Amino acid sequence: MLPRSKQPAPRRVFITGASSGIGTALARHYAAQGAQLGLTGRDQARLEAVAASLATACSIYVVDVRDATAMQQAAQDFLGKHGIPDIVIANAGVSRGTLTEFAEDIPAFRAIMDTNVLGLVHTFQPFLQAMQQTGNGSLVGIASVAGLRGLPGAGAYSASKAAAITYLESLRVELAGSGIAVTAICPGYIRTPMTAVNTYAMPFLMEADIAACQMAKIIASKRRHAILPWQMALAGPVMKLLPACLWDWAMKKAPHKPRLDLD
Repeated sequence: MLPRSKQPAPRRVFITGASSGIGTALARHYAAQGAQLGLTGRDQARLEAVAASLATACSIYVVDVRDATAMQQAAQDFLGKHGIPDIVIANAGVSRGTLTEFAEDIPAFRAIMDTNVLGLVHTFQPFLQAMQQTGNGSLVGIASVAGLRGLPGAGAYSASKAAAITYLESLRVELAGSGIAVTAICPGYIRTPMTAVNTYAMPFLMEADIAACQMAKIIASKRRHAILPWQMALAGPVMKLLPACLWDWAMKKAPHKPRLDLD
């Protein structure tokens, strides 16, 4: 692998959840490097606005990552127009406070799991065969620090991100020796519309553009797993190592994410 300073800029990047937050910040970062972009999102107006702000070749796809057929069609269109991507970033995700005691939260559980877990599969699968033929490229999943331990009031979100981390690990092992890197990135709090609804303090809150720059460096170095910011990278292993009794005590009075409708 070339030294980090000499890593060539990616020529083609496909990003899901690009209409806001981390996805938009990543799109802007790679556009500044001159990459051709494929951007997906559910909000056509916002997606078009993002694309219009980028001075690079860009194809947009108004799709939901839960729709495997629509994702297949988007991928085929991107392959036909731009070629095989150097980087595929499965960033699309949803969050909402959930409580098992409420039957009305079951649809939210399903939507979160389908988007945050199956959405990864639907994003990667259409590109995988072509990338395997070239023996090159990176598959990147945006997970979360919330996937390291179960957070109260966020059972669906924590479970989905834990599943995402484990899925990405399995995929990485499956693709060992293929030349395709698989990276799981676990951010802490990033200033995005998803975190804007939180009514509690968010330690080490990062701006989205700073997070995107750090993520791009992680992707370029082909790291297997990364937590950001650095404060969370230090706290993450401690969180995982805490005995269950201590974790339960620490989380007893932890704030809950609001139970709002998914957008």
